[in-house]
Amino acid sequence: MTEVPGEGLPYHLVQRGGRPGVWRPIVGVVAFVIAFLLVVPLLVQVPFALGFAVSGRDVVDGLDRISDFDHPTPLGLAYLNIALAGAIPVAWLLTRVLHGLQPRWLASITPRIRWQWLLICFGLAVVALFATLVVSAMVPASADDAQVGGHLNDFTSTTRDYLLVVLLLTPLQAAGEEYAFRGYLTQAFGNVFGKAWAAVLFPAVVFALAHGSQSAPVFFDRFAFGIVAGLAVVLTGGLEAGIAMHVLNNWLAFGLALAFSDMASTLNPTGDSWWTIPVTLTQSLVYLGLVLWVARRRGIRTTTETPAGPGVLVGSRPRV
Repeated sequence: MTEVPGEGLPYHLVQRGGRPGVWRPIVGVVAFVIAFLLVVPLLVQVPFALGFAVSGRDVVDGLDRISDFDHPTPLGLAYLNIALAGAIPVAWLLTRVLHGLQPRWLASITPRIRWQWLLICFGLAVVALFATLVVSAMVPASADDAQVGGHLNDFTSTTRDYLLVVLLLTPLQAAGEEYAFRGYLTQAFGNVFGKAWAAVLFPAVVFALAHGSQSAPVFFDRFAFGIVAGLAVVLTGGLEAGIAMHVLNNWLAFGLALAFSDMASTLNPTGDSWWTIPVTLTQSLVYLGLVLWVARRRGIRTTTETPAGPGVLVGSRPRV
């Protein structure tokens, strides 16, 4: 027997179609934080440790190096991406075990990843990027930004290794963060408060805090990104828009770091100028506007469509 969301539930209230009890999302958030910060990183280190042991490298030194993000390596970036992607199975497990819902309800209200819509969102993210380039050319601080000008870095074997990691694993990392912050946490806070603003605001705060020590501009940039991504998810009924924006944003950031700067400064941004905010806000807000406009034109569903009422046990699979 499986509990499924009831008809007409928006994305942020999907958990209310599962097992009742306000304690469930509260326990789920605590469990998610513990798993995300402690359990998953330790589990991901196991195959790396085995690899170091088989290759004859010092295991302790190898694990220290891949977790030293002040002096990152391609292998360290791979470890970070895989660890963050580990948020996906954690979100699935909590959704299934704690809330009695099929994990696919995290993807969207259909419930699945709407692949065509995801590809459209990627295209819209590229369009928003062009608007960002126009604004960045008019912002004083952007002219001196080490990431977008100056000497082009040499292409080395390390650059090649970084590119492979970024191309293959960064989409998983971005999807992991979306499943965590715009997926499980959005539905959990929506379940507790029953309001869309809470489902968007609180995960955005947690998202910004999760990036560690930061300057005020960097924190605000992360927070604003979380707000925009959260609005896109709630207003389109799924994670596709957030994943597309997140993947393209990270590809761009890592690509610029490899071309003009270094990976350490990108992974540890602590001193950005407030002048970067208009640039990033332009990208996010233009993208959000395009997503909402196209979603409305295409008639993208924003509420569930199932034969079961909230909290009712049914044996059939939900209609999609």
